[in-house]
Amino acid sequence: MRYNQVRDLIDWAADFHGRMARQFGDRARDAESERLQMALNYLASQELRMKSGLEEALEEGSVHQEVLNTWFDDPGDFPQPPGLERLAQYATYDSIEAALQTSTEAHNALQELYEYRAKKAVIPAEEEFFSSLAEGHEAEVRRIVSQFEDFSDI
Repeated sequence: MRYNQVRDLIDWAADFHGRMARQFGDRARDAESERLQMALNYLASQELRMKSGLEEALEEGSVHQEVLNTWFDDPGDFPQPPGLERLAQYATYDSIEAALQTSTEAHNALQELYEYRAKKAVIPAEEEFFSSLAEGHEAEVRRIVSQFEDFSDI
């Protein structure tokens, strides 16, 4: 589809976080190492938190309705990027390091996507919205890396 609303992108991102949470959760149940299981469960919970935040923004009556109803015309942008789709479907998490890499790679890619959308914004509220989402992913990567340092101390 050539034309999309911002809400389409946010809905896709919420769904992506949900799929990542399921992947992490499924792998945690199969993990033989208790440390890996804890790390994957942590990542699953963080993905669900991010999903819930985006779903709250999508709710009727949210303060973001003006932004969510904004249209954009970028046929190469959405859904984007395909690499994220591969992470949600095919990533393997056989070690804490692999799980950390997958998680940070996904958050960095989403951050780049949101930064790009902020630059392409057609209204100031849209730029602020996407800049805020990008900053959130940057903070999330820092939080995950910090938590994983704790896992390596266990």
